[in-house]
Amino acid sequence: MIFDLDGTPADIGFPDTRFAETEPNGLLAIGGDLGRTRLLNAYRLGIFPWFSRGQPILWWSPTPRMVLFPDEFRASRSLRKSLRNRGYRVSVDQAFEQVILGCAGPRRGDPGTWLLPQMVAAYRALHEDGHAHSIEVWREEELVGGLYGIALGQTFFGESMFSRRTDASKVALALLVRLARRQPYRLIDCQVYTEHLASLGAREIERAAFEHMLRDHVAAPAAALAPQPPFHAQDLLA
Repeated sequence: MIFDLDGTPADIGFPDTRFAETEPNGLLAIGGDLGRTRLLNAYRLGIFPWFSRGQPILWWSPTPRMVLFPDEFRASRSLRKSLRNRGYRVSVDQAFEQVILGCAGPRRGDPGTWLLPQMVAAYRALHEDGHAHSIEVWREEELVGGLYGIALGQTFFGESMFSRRTDASKVALALLVRLARRQPYRLIDCQVYTEHLASLGAREIERAAFEHMLRDHVAAPAAALAPQPPFHAQDLLA
């Protein structure tokens, strides 16, 4: 069953995730808006928007759910080599706009994008409110990779990443994991399975287990994620 959200009021709730479709996996609701209140309510429930040009807003809660527990992160030998030898620098919240536009850019073999202008505007607003954050990877003065997501309590909801140089998105994730261990973030949401994420230690869990964790972690106190100017990526090996 798919429920329609008519857009009023802005803080309307969502259907129980048990009603999410199995095909396509996780489709829960159609419509509504991308206002701050609705987006934050969605993330607190483990629901996220994902739609293409010409579609209404689609809301998803797939099962299983891809997650990364910070202590299970695996830095491969090649990633360690990239951290040590490629001259990358990393930073936090220094170029949110550039990162989200980098994530919105076309990928190899896929000229389209799911990050439409209204999505970019919505996450920009969350960034201005202190909820959305970016991690940047630089080679000299060029932005070569990064990721962005939403931080709520002790959970970081990863939204998208991009890479223009070898291992740049993996380097961004390595910094996120270090931040997660310090903040702390108990859980990094990766949404859906990819081989790329699985190679770094992310794994799938059932929706019910994910939501149980969210109830504890989203409400838990955590330090605000502070901006950091660029520093050498090799410092992540310390």
